[in-house]
Amino acid sequence: MNKQPLTVLLASPRGFCAGVDRAIQIVEKALIKYGAPVYVRHEIVHNKYVVDSLRAKGAVFIEELDEIPQGHEDRPVIFSAHGVPKSVPENARAREMFYIDATCPLVSKVHWEAERYHKNGNQIILIGHAGHPEVIGTMGQLPPGAVILVETTEDVEKLHCHSERSEESQTRSFAGAQDDTFVIKDTSKLAYCTQTTLSVDDTAEIVTALQKKFPQMQGPHKEDICYATTNRQAAVKAIAPSSDAIIVIGAPNSSNSMRLVEVAALNGCPKSTLVQRASEINWEWLDGVKSLGLSAGASAPEVLVDEVIERLRERFEVTIREISIIKEDVHFKVPHILNDTSSPSSSRAA
Repeated sequence: MNKQPLTVLLASPRGFCAGVDRAIQIVEKALIKYGAPVYVRHEIVHNKYVVDSLRAKGAVFIEELDEIPQGHEDRPVIFSAHGVPKSVPENARAREMFYIDATCPLVSKVHWEAERYHKNGNQIILIGHAGHPEVIGTMGQLPPGAVILVETTEDVEKLHCHSERSEESQTRSFAGAQDDTFVIKDTSKLAYCTQTTLSVDDTAEIVTALQKKFPQMQGPHKEDICYATTNRQAAVKAIAPSSDAIIVIGAPNSSNSMRLVEVAALNGCPKSTLVQRASEINWEWLDGVKSLGLSAGASAPEVLVDEVIERLRERFEVTIREISIIKEDVHFKVPHILNDTSSPSSSRAA
């Protein structure tokens, strides 16, 4: 039986970014240097394959520090690439734990921006997705109530100046409770930051709405959305008009991966889907598809791309066309403590 021809438009850049690569290296180097177990607070990156691979090497994934068994407080604990609230390292120091921070440097940049704005007396608007670990970490850099979270232009419309607030109105609290009014205390002391893994286009629309409503609002000198998110979305935009369908490899809790599916659908390829592994592909869904776009979120390793292509070759006569829009050469160094021969000590952070 002859196989049907299939052209695979392979988006580039795709897959691992520098921040994800650094975070994984931190866990792997910690395991080599200190041995197992090494504890990791939250998934180091949002990808099951990566997490399972590190777990097999001796990493133990937890959600909170109190899950570390008694007597293991001297074992290394690593904070995920998404960043953590300030209370987490404070808790680790109080318990004399040895911790290593794997927060992506580009997320740390947003943390520093938020702290600088707050120190200068600004109220902060954070553009991001409620409940995402990065958002929780950024809001947790500041006291409760210092940050208002907005997700959509509709949220921007709900923002009101303090003078317009009724006695019954309530601002969104740090815990996430919200009402239909978000109160701005002083429009002359207002600044915004963004989650690093958002849709470039959606975020630009929200920023434009904020700037129109609050012309004096301050913003970052350089946009917060990371280079990898921007590049991967641009690469998907480049292949979408020529694709009958697009598969994005990534996890459903990976913000940047989900955004790639949305970007594909909005830029010429409404038949777009997310899969974690080749085993999740619905082959009937590919009936009639002659040109298939393929990309991967920033936390998905290239081995999963190869796996999908291999499975495609089993069913189709595959021709690969790689569409490259830019070459990435960004690298982030791992903490120096993982490259020396010293041992961990209590309350020592890297």
